[in-house]
Amino acid sequence: MPDLSTSYAGLTLRSPIIIGSSDLTDSVRKIQQLEESGAGAVVLGSIFEEEIALEHESVMAGLRAQGRDLIDYDSYEYHIRAQHLDSVTQLIRDAKKSVSIPVIASINCVYSHEWTTFAKFLEDAGADALELNMFFLPSDMSRDSKETENLYFEVIRRVRQEISIPIIVKMSYYFSSLLQLIRRICDSGVAGVVMFNRFYSPDFDIDKMEIMSSKVLSSPEEFPISLRWVALSYGRISCEIAASTGIHDSTAMIKQFLAGAQVVQVVSALYMHRRGYVRTMLDELETWMDRKGFGCLDDFRGKLSQAESKDPALFERVQFMKFFQGPGRG
Repeated sequence: MPDLSTSYAGLTLRSPIIIGSSDLTDSVRKIQQLEESGAGAVVLGSIFEEEIALEHESVMAGLRAQGRDLIDYDSYEYHIRAQHLDSVTQLIRDAKKSVSIPVIASINCVYSHEWTTFAKFLEDAGADALELNMFFLPSDMSRDSKETENLYFEVIRRVRQEISIPIIVKMSYYFSSLLQLIRRICDSGVAGVVMFNRFYSPDFDIDKMEIMSSKVLSSPEEFPISLRWVALSYGRISCEIAASTGIHDSTAMIKQFLAGAQVVQVVSALYMHRRGYVRTMLDELETWMDRKGFGCLDDFRGKLSQAESKDPALFERVQFMKFFQGPGRG
């Protein structure tokens, strides 16, 4: 049988499928079921800094409407934070007693404020690594790209001061010099980078004339975005790559390994096919490896990356050129 074990961000994994941050990993029983289906690691649901801030604002607005003296509630935000933190740290402790696969904590970052001290509590609870889920929407026209990028490094710097477990950065592809930024993030001391995050996007209900959320789950058509950048990054950065978004079957997973990914993160596919689908993907990966004569993942990892390609310019082509040009299509 092919060996599906791998390493990622200093962790040893029995398989290359990581279950991404979601409510698929919000209980010990669910995590146990994912381990039984073959998952190599899980990322717990994020502590959302923005959610804590909004909850605090909502409470304060209610108290203000009641005519309360808000000075008496100056420390209430810390109480809300403690509630969120206690819930996650207890899940980490319980999960570490119940499963053998790595348990990765997650923080969804908006600002580099006092919340970075949460990282130490997550480490002390037993988390094997910490994933920083970061994207600062460049919507402030008074802030240039350099200032925006510096926010990422300030968060990383603060968190590195707090913990010694591996730090993973889950990032976006919305940057003008993406490959350079990926390299800089890896050189800042993080152990892994996830390409890429998937975000809430607004949509419009034209009947109700309201703003609504666009589709929540990813689609298979999205995976080529990360495929390109995984292939461009492989062999050129100092940290290991997790490919994410749009990986809905074993074929997409295999392509990411050929591009150079160390592991893949899967979420939407499991919502569509249930948690046991992890085993299906792994079985199909083994069948393909057997057919190709590969004994382990390293035998073919990065074989189609830009660094190992006979035609590296293909990865930098951005226009379709002649694809849509034919008889009657001029």
